[in-house]
Amino acid sequence: MPIKTLIIDDEPIALEKLKSYVEKTPSLQLCATCDNGIEAIGFVSCNEVDLIITDINMPDLNGMDFIKTLSSQPMVIFITAYPQYAVESYKVSAVDYLLKPYGFVDFSKAVNKAVALYESRQANNPASGHPDAEESIFIKTDYRYVRVSLADIRFIKGYGEYLQIYVTGKSSPLVTLSSFAAIKERLPENFLQVHRSYIINMNRVEQIERNRVVMDADNYIPVGDSYKAIFQQYLASHAIGKGTK
Repeated sequence: MPIKTLIIDDEPIALEKLKSYVEKTPSLQLCATCDNGIEAIGFVSCNEVDLIITDINMPDLNGMDFIKTLSSQPMVIFITAYPQYAVESYKVSAVDYLLKPYGFVDFSKAVNKAVALYESRQANNPASGHPDAEESIFIKTDYRYVRVSLADIRFIKGYGEYLQIYVTGKSSPLVTLSSFAAIKERLPENFLQVHRSYIINMNRVEQIERNRVVMDADNYIPVGDSYKAIFQQYLASHAIGKGTK
């Protein structure tokens, strides 16, 4: 099955070149082209993509910040004219990065990495072939691995290099050495990052009021300014009614 691909570049010539490369690659299916990150946010909020290939240096919203706004992060290949971005690209779990000027050979090498990762995920995801299979992850905490159903995860708090994972039925969170980027790859679309320090399971939310999410009587989670657009888009597609004064 071809990998559904979105491409983004603010330079028309560069975007056309990238489009031609994608169309020449049988493993990729071009879903859309965007010339800025804001337009791309609108597209991914309504469409599912497997791979995003984006330029980093763009006005208004650069490629790196655009990827950071996504609650469910697909595979990413960054394009940049500045090699210093390479290290930062891997902090958001990029598959690879292309340094301008790049040719079709360089492009193909990066895409092959994405294809290998995609096939590995498909092979190791039991739920992909069995819709009713229970989805869970193993969380390493202390010297053991704890199996946790994704449906039971209420919210995740990040601090430093650690994550606190709050699970239904447990009085204290599970603590593990990991990053948001790593765990977001394993979470379904109902998990949203609403703050630089919080990911929430929208299926476990009690209510939302005044730009904060009420998980229970003791946990009120703020919605950060950088995440409001994605959060509002999710609500718009999962809510009814306009309320009353």
